[in-house]
Amino acid sequence: MVQPRPALRHTTLSDPVRGWGYLVGDHDGLARLAGLLSFAAHSPHTVVHIPLRHGTPRAYAPGVPVDLVLAHQSLGLRPSVWPALRRGLTRGAPGTVRTDERRTARHAAAWEARWDQRWERLARADRIRPAVHARTLFLFGARDTFASASVRLELAAGFGPLDKRAAKGWDVLVTSLTPLLPLTRGQGPELDIGFQAYPPHRHFRPPGRPASCRSPRAASP
Repeated sequence: MVQPRPALRHTTLSDPVRGWGYLVGDHDGLARLAGLLSFAAHSPHTVVHIPLRHGTPRAYAPGVPVDLVLAHQSLGLRPSVWPALRRGLTRGAPGTVRTDERRTARHAAAWEARWDQRWERLARADRIRPAVHARTLFLFGARDTFASASVRLELAAGFGPLDKRAAKGWDVLVTSLTPLLPLTRGQGPELDIGFQAYPPHRHFRPPGRPASCRSPRAASP
């Protein structure tokens, strides 16, 4: 089992139990989530646990803040056993993993190509399966679907700060994981991804804009 260290302080995920969930984070949070999804895509025997339920709730998003768990469908993890597993978590041993962005992008493109060619069949299978239990959103997927989700998070981290509303502290809806989720009679859960700079917003500088100049230090005597 893998957890990010340090935790994602300025990222929050609302429970999509009522049909719509919203994942909002700053650049660091979204970029690290993209990396975690890339890692999950190529680690079928690893459960990735991302604590988010103590994040700041969004007044305009339904539900309550929840944690996020990524696991391959082939692993057979049952949400009902998660509370016992979570209680048994310890501090663990720190480690570093590397991700291959080109490989992730290649596998994401492969899934998108299959989706375009076989939409009817993929509408029923080969998608990320969501489940909510014990204030945790579980996303059960596979290599290519997690890779596609990683690319979408990377897009949100890169393009979210460019929006004019970001400089005002507003959240910016950038992309969505909804196309990766299953459809049920033409409808299904929605999970959108937004960018929002962490407060205080005066520190935020859109990409390409120079940071405010600091006062020069006094010369040493």
